[in-house]
Amino acid sequence: MDPIVVVQDLKKHYGDVRAVNGISFSVEPGVIFAMLGPNGAGKSTTVEILEGLRERDSGFVSVLGLDPGRQQDVLSERIGIQLQSSALFPKLSAREHLQMFGSFYRNAHDVDELLDMVGLTERQKAYSENLSGGQQQRLAVALALLSDPELVFLDEPTTGLDPQARRRLWEVVTQMKERGTTVFLTTHFMDEAETLADHLVIVDNGKIIAADTPGGLIRSNFGGATLTFNASAELAGLDLERLTGVEEVISADGEYELSIADATTALPEVFALASRTGAALDEVHVHRPNLEDVFLKLTGRRIRD
Repeated sequence: MDPIVVVQDLKKHYGDVRAVNGISFSVEPGVIFAMLGPNGAGKSTTVEILEGLRERDSGFVSVLGLDPGRQQDVLSERIGIQLQSSALFPKLSAREHLQMFGSFYRNAHDVDELLDMVGLTERQKAYSENLSGGQQQRLAVALALLSDPELVFLDEPTTGLDPQARRRLWEVVTQMKERGTTVFLTTHFMDEAETLADHLVIVDNGKIIAADTPGGLIRSNFGGATLTFNASAELAGLDLERLTGVEEVISADGEYELSIADATTALPEVFALASRTGAALDEVHVHRPNLEDVFLKLTGRRIRD
């Protein structure tokens, strides 16, 4: 099956600022695709170009087989765009928003079904100004689904939400995929990309610095996990790299850091050795690498720095 989005050597400059600096990627149909990166990395500019809302300087862009820069009117009937909550009308209810925007489409999605999908059935008569931040975001997502689109763009959909509201919106995004909708998501939250994305690109300073599945990126950069602990002198001088599952050992002054392939194998080996030698262990921690670690390794800083 052909990709639903194709981008080749896309560039967009604002004066001397290279907001998007020669990025290339593709999106397969029916997946959740994430563009992950810090604020100012070029995510929103890229999405606006794909939506046909901003002109590109150069590069090839195809969305659903259309050029968004030249065929935005046709494209808008087939994609969904998440509005910012500030675009909602304060004195319109959730239902009234869906009914009004739905009147713009020839075959609008059923309002009751959308309200149920985003969990707003019980709040459908509430003015948008009286909805919580999470509820407003879910209403914005419902509006993006009104045209029953093949592709939905969600630009930083959970920014400013509390953890519970974020997870509720994650459930909505997962439901979109289950319904066969392709989701293009931008985010600066590592856990969001790791939880939701089938495939992702990491962007920084307008460039793609990595691309793969979340698990693939973690494995290719780190392999397994890291085991750290403090140990008494009985363990000093022993060759811990001979233990099953231990790949590398760094130790100094009784503090140990072990690169391990699998915690379920390496941990029992370490505890058994400590028992045999009479060594005391404390501050035992297993750290499984995540996308934050990948970003730190690739850029030398954390995503929020």
